[in-house]
Amino acid sequence: MKTFAIAGCGHLGKIVHKAYINGLLKDYKLIAAYSLNEEDSQQVAEGTEASVAFSMDEVISLKPDYIIETASIALLKDFALDALENGISIIPLSIGAFADAAFKAETLACAERTGAKIYIPSGAVGGFDVLRTMALIAEANGSGIKAGIHTHKGPNSLKNTPLYEEVLQEKEKTVFSGSTSGAIGLLPTKVNVAVASALATIGPDNAKAEITSVPEFIGDDHCITVETDGLKAVVDIYSATSDIAAWSVVALMRNLSSSMVFF
Repeated sequence: MKTFAIAGCGHLGKIVHKAYINGLLKDYKLIAAYSLNEEDSQQVAEGTEASVAFSMDEVISLKPDYIIETASIALLKDFALDALENGISIIPLSIGAFADAAFKAETLACAERTGAKIYIPSGAVGGFDVLRTMALIAEANGSGIKAGIHTHKGPNSLKNTPLYEEVLQEKEKTVFSGSTSGAIGLLPTKVNVAVASALATIGPDNAKAEITSVPEFIGDDHCITVETDGLKAVVDIYSATSDIAAWSVVALMRNLSSSMVFF
């Protein structure tokens, strides 16, 4: 039986915990919960044999097979290398961290050296299988490839960011158009899915990102488009809440332990 820890015990971490409690991760054992908020850690550990950890060093010392990160780019960057160095695979939701080319290179080199893995969940999007296949075909054929994501959001989700202005409450407006790496730089908690789709295709510096604010819009609509010679894929997913991101972690874990594996 594989073991795992949850790093970040807020809303998304609690969804993973609930799935575990309800028997949806029967091939795994939760052994640790860590959060900056100790009360959240205790809630996630409750009803399990998991320890409440008071630091990521403590989590790593327990040597889980996987660490599920549902907290922040800052936390992921803080522990990822140490975890991988200790042979612990990571399943991060703060995928925007990998828009940092130096961090990505360091973590990949470490994982290659130790045999640990970085598993990228689909989060609030999907279609990574066809996106990666198309990128491979373009590479093999030496053909051009274009990739990008267009996200629609409500203006309230952009409050307290550099992109927010009061006029967005009344008028639909494209508030960002540029590279995916530029988008995550401005919105480190809002466009992790854009980085995930870019990593699956042509990279955050080359993949385009567009964000449109729509008055009274609830949730997020992410439309990913990839084109190469003779091929075009469009993946469009709407979600009213962020819950799907946590459920994608549960789905990934079930896939890893299944006798029939979907890619």
